[in-house]
Formats: sequence, C-alpha cells, structure tokens
Amino acid sequence: MTPPPGWYRDPHAPHLERWWDGTAWTGHRRAPGTPDVPPVPPAGGTGRAKAVALTTAGAVLVAAVVTGAVFLGGDDDEAETKTGPTATTSSSATGLPAPSPSTSEPATGVPDVVEDELNGVTFPLLDGWVRPEHVAQDDVVMTTDGTYDCPGEGSVCRHGLVVSRTVTATDQTSPEALAEEDIPEAAEDAFGEDALGQQPYGGLESHRVVKSGPVAVAGRAGYFVRWRVTTAEGPGGYVQSLVFPSSVGTESPVLVRYVFDAGEDGPPLADMDRITKGIRPVTDADSGGGVGSSIGPAH
Repeated sequence: MTPPPGWYRDPHAPHLERWWDGTAWTGHRRAPGTPDVPPVPPAGGTGRAKAVALTTAGAVLVAAVVTGAVFLGGDDDEAETKTGPTATTSSSATGLPAPSPSTSEPATGVPDVVEDELNGVTFPLLDGWVRPEHVAQDDVVMTTDGTYDCPGEGSVCRHGLVVSRTVTATDQTSPEALAEEDIPEAAEDAFGEDALGQQPYGGLESHRVVKSGPVAVAGRAGYFVRWRVTTAEGPGGYVQSLVFPSSVGTESPVLVRYVFDAGEDGPPLADMDRITKGIRPVTDADSGGGVGSSIGPAH
C-alpha cells in the first residue's frame, strides 16, 4: 500500500517535487524537469529529524500558517508518524506507476470527499472546508477557507484544519491510550509555541476536557478526546485527537487531529462530529458506522 521511493509532487508545494524514501517524506525538494537522480543522503543519517510523539518526521520549520499547528522535535524513543506521497508523479519521476489521487485532489467521481489513500479512508468535505493549498504542515487533509492575522506572534493563521497520520514506532495499539497520550501534544502544537519560537496565540493558559469516549470510525472501534483551550491572546480554540485502526495494510492506528478556532469566525464545533461520522473506507465509500457509530458519551 506504500508508494515506492521516488520524486513526487510535493502536496504542500505543488510547484515543486519532493523525495519520498519509501517510508516518509524527506527534506529534499527540486523543480520539475530536473534530471531524475535520487538525492544523496547526508552523512550520519537520513537527514530527517525525529518528531515528537505521534508527529510526522521531516516537519518543515516554518511559521504557523495554520491554526498554530506545528511540529516540534522529540526524543528518539518517542512515537513517530509517516505519510506517503499523495500526488501523482511528474513527467520526470521514476517511471513507476503514479500513486492514486491525493488529499489535495477530489476522489474520482466524488467531488465532496478528500481521499487519504495511505490510511485507507476518505473524509467528507463540508461547507466552508477546502482541500489544503499552500499549507506548510504535512498530513493536512482539509482546512477552512482563507487565513487571518494571528492574534499573537507570527504571520497568518487558519480558523480550522484536520490532520490525518499513521501512528508508528510504538507498540501501543489502544485507541483510548493513544488519543489520551496525543491530546496534550495536539494542544501545544496548535496553540502553543511554534518551531520558530513564536506564539501565534500568546501561549497556552489552560484547558478543560469537553468530551471524550468511544466512537466507530469507518466501521472500526475508535476513541476520541476533545479539549477546550484558553490562550493568552485571541479566543482560544478546540483540539480533538481521534484514533482508530486502519482498514488497510497492517491496520496500524490512524490518528486524526482536529484544530478549531473558538472565535465567531471559527467553524461550527459540530463539524468535528460530522467529519468523524463521514469518514469511510476508500474501498467502500458508502460503508462505515454500524454498532457504536454515534459519538460516544461525554466524560
């Protein structure tokens, strides 16, 4: 299910190509049409920085252009995540068959969903949400339309985004344990200090659990935790960590993060439940749900 190593269109910079090493994106980029030569790895390693628990490897250190959701470096023994090439290859790619449609493009014949082929699911594209464009973060499957000036430090922020990742490098498989473990990191990445040392929202001040519990996602038993976050500047927001087993490959846990601005221009909080309920296996877009398909009870 994983695309082979090669140059693929960068899903977050469509005008460039990025090297996929067969496991994760690397930091190597090039202009389309460049002679097809694999990048030379730097001495001493693969060149990919280790990420924090449940964050993606190779995160680019840029200003938080979405709702403060950035990726921070972590220890070697922490869990890491991976994502595959999600765009078709260019004319100068390896000559291998191009991967299927990406999260940046509509699934064939279904213009209202976003496909995450690596994790084997599709996401419903609700009103007010768009496929990611000019988004620096990896693994973003959708964002709210438009940007605004961050209330604190930094450049621009977005009112909402949804991120989908595969959890790897951990023996933990319990959706509940993984969701509980991820939610503090999700809050810090979204509303705390970014990788450049800036605080787009002035930093985190407090949080409270709004809701948590079991939920069926694409016919699989998952678990979610939702926090209301208070920030030093701006209206604060909501973060949610949702974990469920993938329906493809080794059935590795899939982590979906939701980041919503709590201001009047933020997306409706109910969109978290609507998106969750609309997640479907790519092999059966009409399936999903079943026993326990409703959002679980609040704790």
